[in-house]
Amino acid sequence: MTERLQIQNLYKIFSKTPRPALEMLAKGGNKNEVFEKLGEVVGLNNVSLSVPQGAMYMVMGLSGSGKSTLARCINRLNEPSAGKILLDGRDIVPLGEEELREMRRTRISMVFQHFALLPNKRVLENVEFGLKLRGIAPAERRRRAEEVLTAVGLSRWGYHFPHELSGGMRQRVGLARALATDADILIMDEAFSALDPLIRTEMQDELLRLQRTLNKTILFITHDFQEALKLGTRIAIMSEGELVREGTPQSIVLEPGSDYVAAFTREVDRARLFDARSVMRAGEPILQSDRGTLVGEAGGTGFVLDRDGKVLGMLDAKACGRARASGEIAAPSSDYVSVPPGAKLLEVARCYRDGFPIAVVDDHGKFMGSLGAGDILGRISSATPKTVSAGEPHV
Repeated sequence: MTERLQIQNLYKIFSKTPRPALEMLAKGGNKNEVFEKLGEVVGLNNVSLSVPQGAMYMVMGLSGSGKSTLARCINRLNEPSAGKILLDGRDIVPLGEEELREMRRTRISMVFQHFALLPNKRVLENVEFGLKLRGIAPAERRRRAEEVLTAVGLSRWGYHFPHELSGGMRQRVGLARALATDADILIMDEAFSALDPLIRTEMQDELLRLQRTLNKTILFITHDFQEALKLGTRIAIMSEGELVREGTPQSIVLEPGSDYVAAFTREVDRARLFDARSVMRAGEPILQSDRGTLVGEAGGTGFVLDRDGKVLGMLDAKACGRARASGEIAAPSSDYVSVPPGAKLLEVARCYRDGFPIAVVDDHGKFMGSLGAGDILGRISSATPKTVSAGEPHV
């Protein structure tokens, strides 16, 4: 997968003379030690991460963790003290003022927590604003603004002023303005945190819907782990200006790696997070005959597959035993349940029938694996997740 954005050894010291602090950090010092000895604030301490093209990449942490500082360094609202920010392989840290303005107009857009709409401009004019700065002709920018307003469900509100809209609608306008520029990267800094819970959920669903259509590269800053789990394809967790854990939502819940990260994961609804793919068992080929291939586990039920690997049906434990003894596969039963690999365990549990394993099949009906009640319950158990030592890989 192509890496659209790469952060390499990034530091931010809020000081006009950051070198002494950088030297302390290089020798193993931390944010608190720098503040105690130098009176300077460390915003970022040697942060490195990669954001793949088309990813919904979540950066989260508590207040003061450095997540918003990271976002502001990426678009150079905050100047990095050291390190590299590679956009499609090009370091944007050395860019001059003119190149920086062009980057903000065309490559990186930002959606802020408090909307930042122009109150004296109508909705369409707000959405057009970035295109106007780029010198796009009026007819073309109006066409583009109307297009993205339709995408976010506000096509009828283009000629209204921001104060006439609800909070959720104003946030949609902010999102539409960022989308209108068709920038390569969209940074959303606590974009939904000021909204009421119901509206926030609606905006999260709206963003997921848009992402399925637009496939944008999104860096989303949040302090809400549930939001990160719902939206993210990858999550980076920060503390004291450092990146302390990075990985898929599922891997972070299973292996937090520290008490700090584990505290975020304790109340996670695993049934809604994990999918069939995460717990399925591949199954071993038991027998082949003219009727097909029998796959399953010793002493258990099995599925019969055709020569293309598609499920023809299942055999119960007794029929599987007879097949092993005789070398012949009986006519399989079509009375079985199948689910796609991306089905959440909550959905899988709803269709489970006692004593009958579930086949996991791809879009073409090919067998990928199977799972039973023990697999489902084992994954959604509330038992304390495994942790790893600081020296072990976290991804």
